[in-house]
Amino acid sequence: MSRSGQPLRRCTVPQARINTRLRSARVAAGYHSQQALAEALGVGVRQVRRWESSTPPWPHPDLQSALTQLLGQSMEGLGFTSPPGRESGVQRPYSALNATGRGLAAVPAQSTATVQPASVGGDFAAVTRAHRNLYWSVAPAALHPTVIAHAELGCVLLTETVGRTRQVVASSLSETWLLAGRIQFFDLRESDEADETWLRGLQAAREAEDHLLGAATLAHMAFVPGWEGRQDEAARRLVAARTYARRGDSPALLLAWLDAVEAECETRASNTRTALHLIGHGEDVLAAGNEHPVPEWFDWFSEPRLAAFKGNTQLRAGHLPQARATLSAALDQLPEAEEKQRSVVLGDLAAVEAAAGDPEAACQYAVHALDQLKRTWYATGMDRVREVRQALVGHQGEQCVKDLDERLYDWSTTVSALAR
Repeated sequence: MSRSGQPLRRCTVPQARINTRLRSARVAAGYHSQQALAEALGVGVRQVRRWESSTPPWPHPDLQSALTQLLGQSMEGLGFTSPPGRESGVQRPYSALNATGRGLAAVPAQSTATVQPASVGGDFAAVTRAHRNLYWSVAPAALHPTVIAHAELGCVLLTETVGRTRQVVASSLSETWLLAGRIQFFDLRESDEADETWLRGLQAAREAEDHLLGAATLAHMAFVPGWEGRQDEAARRLVAARTYARRGDSPALLLAWLDAVEAECETRASNTRTALHLIGHGEDVLAAGNEHPVPEWFDWFSEPRLAAFKGNTQLRAGHLPQARATLSAALDQLPEAEEKQRSVVLGDLAAVEAAAGDPEAACQYAVHALDQLKRTWYATGMDRVREVRQALVGHQGEQCVKDLDERLYDWSTTVSALAR
């Protein structure tokens, strides 16, 4: 009560009103502070505070586009009201042509109906990592449907995630499409399907803004025309791959692999001199090294594998003593777990001995390759063995070749080859 006998009025401080729509969308997208969103947009935190006030100013068109892309909602949905006579400056999503000349595969648009929590990005990525590890031992025909199903889940999650979470999902989705394409191309011999799958992976890499994944995907896509003798198309895809590699912090190992991919395409076009020059450049790149870390997903290449590329090129160039030495060293350096690659190197060593006129040694290496293939199937390795058997046609009356045929055409090998 006051001295006059009147009841005292409680003094209250009015609470500042905020743009709750923008704040809620920011948190849902994984930006738990105004500073985090400001850094993602490249603006000052003061600007974000103004947008989250009760009267947010209308952003510049470039920032409108960035806000809607990061947070997955329209400007109106984010609590902004356009000034009279001015419309949203947000442009329609970018659509580009890749080095194949075809339109990029569609990536699902974001949906405002459901927004998944930020944790789904890490959960989806964990499964992607598991599939990548399983590739080296699980039968490709068994793993492939699971990887494709995981990619389809990723497409759904892209419609239900925003901001950093969507970027994590897009990156893992690109890795998943890359793995699916590798299984199709190298293990199942489905070149056309692999090309389409890698195209989807390229689009997902763009959504993730991951230049190294883009470079790796484009280089894989160069294998398709390169193995079919369409060198001009393979060259275009490799130019694109190298361009993307320059945009990112490419480790020496990835740069050397690009040289190896181009060398294989040149080898298949009988340009072995050019191929050996490229491999020599890759060896120099590895020797020089750089400080850039190797991405976790880049697990299919190493110095022994570069030597395997070199040995195959020397073989096709007719440099048999050099090929024998290079491939033998590569086989010794390969870890025991890399059974798929070991079958390829053993097949190439068999081809060296067949070309050198030693069918006994050729058959021994070919049988060792079949032993590897019995444990872990790899279509590329089986192709090498079949090429060796074709080269031994002139010796098929010899017992070693007959023994090889017994192994090559036993029930398990024949059924496995035809089933795949």
